[in-house]
Amino acid sequence: MSLKFKQIKCQQYLINLPKVFQSVSDINILYSTKDFKKILLKKISQAKSIIYITALYLEKDDGGKKIMHALYAAKKANHFLDIKIFVDWHRAQRGYIGSNTKLTNAEWYCKLSRLYPNINISIFGVPINTREALGVFHLKGFIFDDVLIYTGASINNVYLHMYDKYRYDRYLLIKNIQLTTIMKQFIDNILLKSNAINLLNVSNRPKTIKLKSLIKKFRFNLKNTSYNFLNNATNNVLSITPFIGLGKKNNLNNLIINLIGSTKNNIIICTPYFNFPSILVKIITKLLYNGKKVEIIVGDKTANDFYILPEKKFKIISILPYLYEMNLRFFVKKLQFFIDKKQLIIRIWKCNDNTYHLKGIWVDDSWQLITGNNLNPRAWKLDLENAILIHDPKKELDNQKCYELKCIRTYTNIINHYNELDDIHIYPIKIKKIIRRIRRIRLDKIINQIL
Repeated sequence: MSLKFKQIKCQQYLINLPKVFQSVSDINILYSTKDFKKILLKKISQAKSIIYITALYLEKDDGGKKIMHALYAAKKANHFLDIKIFVDWHRAQRGYIGSNTKLTNAEWYCKLSRLYPNINISIFGVPINTREALGVFHLKGFIFDDVLIYTGASINNVYLHMYDKYRYDRYLLIKNIQLTTIMKQFIDNILLKSNAINLLNVSNRPKTIKLKSLIKKFRFNLKNTSYNFLNNATNNVLSITPFIGLGKKNNLNNLIINLIGSTKNNIIICTPYFNFPSILVKIITKLLYNGKKVEIIVGDKTANDFYILPEKKFKIISILPYLYEMNLRFFVKKLQFFIDKKQLIIRIWKCNDNTYHLKGIWVDDSWQLITGNNLNPRAWKLDLENAILIHDPKKELDNQKCYELKCIRTYTNIINHYNELDDIHIYPIKIKKIIRRIRRIRLDKIINQIL
């Protein structure tokens, strides 16, 4: 099959997708963490009937407390407000990696329930697999009546820019009753009807081991689910399509493959952790060999949330940013020819000691994808992911899109040669020793699959 034929096939796939009509006046891109926090609090206070929050976690820090107290205040003011929060079951019942505190998020949720005994807010834990390392609940989206805030962010101090540090993400504000209904129905009909889902803000939570068979059944069923809706938009108007996926052969992965493969002229990809699945590396390489322009924006290793300064106490988790950088260096070295031609642009984001968490794809000024998917093997195979695809044939969002990309590029530097990326020889001694040991016993490929 020729590349031209494959490209046409990918484009036809996008054209044939069911789509939901979207008014341009009801879609807004937010550009900063502070904007996200401000809008989030505003929508909580304005909600009339429904607040559904899905995120990897809602942390027991000042950012999490601010959101939770705002939710309890909204429920107190409006007894009929239906508030449900969904986070990963395993993540909620362990401490933050590297933290010494023994109080888990789940225990904190219980304390809040006791603090507000007459106000009912349900906080559910969603187990995607029997162990966190084998899959997490990575579904994104905050629903407020007919408004969706879609972002890759979870809820804690840095995602909300509570103090000096922030974690940069993407944020889309969409007013669309059909979209929020689609996403709410998935939660009501698929998540809440499973016995594997349990409340976290109660003291008598079941042990994970007792849920093992239910979790396996739940995961199996999730692999065959999708957002269900009727098409009400043509390919000539602004439209959106929600996607959800779990497991290697899922609808969201198929979308990403076809979206990248449809590129006629140029594509921009954001990812926080550079570890593309092999199929995406193959497609991107083919695009370059066929004259397409590719821009990839990735965080510096110091902008990774697992990065620890060399002079601070060593933790095994701190090797992760170095592994991602090694992946990137190998990729750049392999495709240096296209960098020299200015056809492949690699941008590294770094802003003081802040962190980078952006994910997304922009293709040919007509399509863009906002997602929580990290575009890595873990997202590809293990985690439950979702995304919003936007088709903008008339470029009605062009000003917002261009400004968002300008903001994203503000703190980036272009890599002109692979030698500009650090090599293992200059890594801290402990990092170097562990990585070499991993390579020696051939664990590096296995680790890359669960990073």
